Amino acid sequence: MTDDSDAVNEAIAAELRLLDPAVRSSRAEAVRLLDPEFVEVGASGRRYTYEETVAGLPDKPGSSADGPCYRASAFTGVVLAPGLVHLTFETEFDGVRARRTSLWRRRDAETGWRMYYHQGTPVPPEID
Repeated sequence: MTDDSDAVNEAIAAELRLLDPAVRSSRAEAVRLLDPEFVEVGASGRRYTYEETVAGLPDKPGSSADGPCYRASAFTGVVLAPGLVHLTFETEFDGVRARRTSLWRRRDAETGWRMYYHQGTPVPPEID
């Protein structure tokens, strides 16, 4: 069993992999990092399921190696329970900032950390 800082660091590493264009454009890689019960609430308020996310991720912004990429910063994390990490962080993508939160779940050592929930909120330019 890992200690809390190891769990948080592993979840951050998984989050960063999911922001990598090579991972975002690969269904096989995305499936490894998304929990089968994954749900995302988009900035529009729309709810996205695992199936919708896996199918659509290669076409979403940040999935092209020759296009703009997400830059993530200001990570904080807390272990809510064994095998459950809550991350908060910020991203910048093509001049647009967002505050994000993710829940990462680890059911077993074989599957590793998988994103269970994600939500991103755009930050207007006038907000620090």
